[in-house]
Amino acid sequence: MAALRLLGRLILSLLQGLGRILILLAHIVRYLPRIRKDWALVLRQMAIVGADSLPLVLLIGGFTGAIAALQATNLFEKFNLLALARPYLGSSIATVVFTELTPVLTALVIAGRVGGAIAAQLGTMAVSEQLDALEIMAIDRNRYLAMPRVVAAVTMMPVLAVFSNAIAIVGAFLLTTLKFELPAELFFDSIQRFFRTSEILLGLLKSAVFGLSTALIGCAEGFATSGGAEGVGRSTVRSFTIAAASILVLDALFGYIL
Repeated sequence: MAALRLLGRLILSLLQGLGRILILLAHIVRYLPRIRKDWALVLRQMAIVGADSLPLVLLIGGFTGAIAALQATNLFEKFNLLALARPYLGSSIATVVFTELTPVLTALVIAGRVGGAIAAQLGTMAVSEQLDALEIMAIDRNRYLAMPRVVAAVTMMPVLAVFSNAIAIVGAFLLTTLKFELPAELFFDSIQRFFRTSEILLGLLKSAVFGLSTALIGCAEGFATSGGAEGVGRSTVRSFTIAAASILVLDALFGYIL
């Protein structure tokens, strides 16, 4: 019975959290038609999500491509198929990078850097009664605080993924060239011959969805913060934990559906 009660409380907590996020999304969608009036707020958040995160994303992207190339070549070498796979090595690495590695790893980086920061900022405003002050001034917190952050995350995540894709391919090329002496012409010709636009589009779609979930979770956790500085810390950790889990679950759903 104790196990059933624990399971029931867990399910209720998950449903309450999901409901809170969906209600927040509905409020944000309602304010989208007036986004032009709040464009300055959106641009400020786009700089935080995009430009400020770009160096870290490029670093992660470069090593992602190199590791993907290393694992692919080691796998082919293990089964004595490297010579046979050389003409297809670049395209196989690019497919994995474009559709899986870059969207997921970039989203996890943003979940830690931006999602946690959103929860900490809004949580601090909640415990210091700044959110109540906004309500007294008849300023909707969903329009003023949540909507710019969500729009910025959805907009900038695909942009970051494009940069990460480019640097990942460079990292993969450098590793295959230096370690396995794969000619540049063969590597990039493979990508060009077997490249599919749908692979890039799928990765960009995933990035936008991951950005949406990360920002929504960060805002929802921030708004629900209570308990002073300790509560802010809990909200920050919960935001990253839930966002990271949601990214992996959504990626699995994408793989199953598409």
